[in-house]
Amino acid sequence: MSAQLATAKSSLNPFQLDEQARIRATLARVAVFKDLPAGLFEDICRRVTLRRVPGGAAILAQDTAGDALYIIMNGRVKVVMSGESGREVTLSVLRAADIFGEMSLFDARSRSAAVVAIDPVTVIQLARDDFFRILGQNPQIAIALLGELSRRLRRADETIAELALCDVRDRLVRRLIALARDDGQELPEGVLIRRRPTQQDLANMVGACRETISRTFNTLARRGLIVPRGRSLLVTRRLYAAS
Repeated sequence: MSAQLATAKSSLNPFQLDEQARIRATLARVAVFKDLPAGLFEDICRRVTLRRVPGGAAILAQDTAGDALYIIMNGRVKVVMSGESGREVTLSVLRAADIFGEMSLFDARSRSAAVVAIDPVTVIQLARDDFFRILGQNPQIAIALLGELSRRLRRADETIAELALCDVRDRLVRRLIALARDDGQELPEGVLIRRRPTQQDLANMVGACRETISRTFNTLARRGLIVPRGRSLLVTRRLYAAS
């Protein structure tokens, strides 16, 4: 550790030191920042800022200009698009170490979707100018970012195919299995989604009205394929077999 960095650290209180440690731990998990030279990684850590957002509040608004890259430090966010009728579609749910806001940095266009905190969220912000300066110093980041964008494009293709080719039941089953995979706890009888989404949330995720989702959800529950447990939801092994 350099003397300058050691001096800077010694002037921080324990809370600030813990916060810096959590920032470093989060950035180290982000695919686009992996395997960077130590000096460049430390430079990124010094340039980022933190923003805390309560659950239910918007982090980014649709159709606004892009000014930063965002990394989730804790909590969950949803990426949503709203139509003129007010109907909302949830494109994805992001968690710790996921990034967002990158598209509008590159094409200089307004944001294509809004980002809303599901839980109380802490996000790390890297300003646009700092991001491009760091990108110029290490083109490897661009390659990693292209990989991330490609993965998201594949997921978008899958979503388009589901909307075109699958009925509401199949879309709901696929979504519940995906939620179990991403945020579930393995149990002998299935996977427990610890934070069950509301039926309106599920409707937004699969592109259907809440009434249709309610009927389909209740049918799956009556057949024992899913089991509501208070604020949680058990996705049974039978549902996987029926998908």
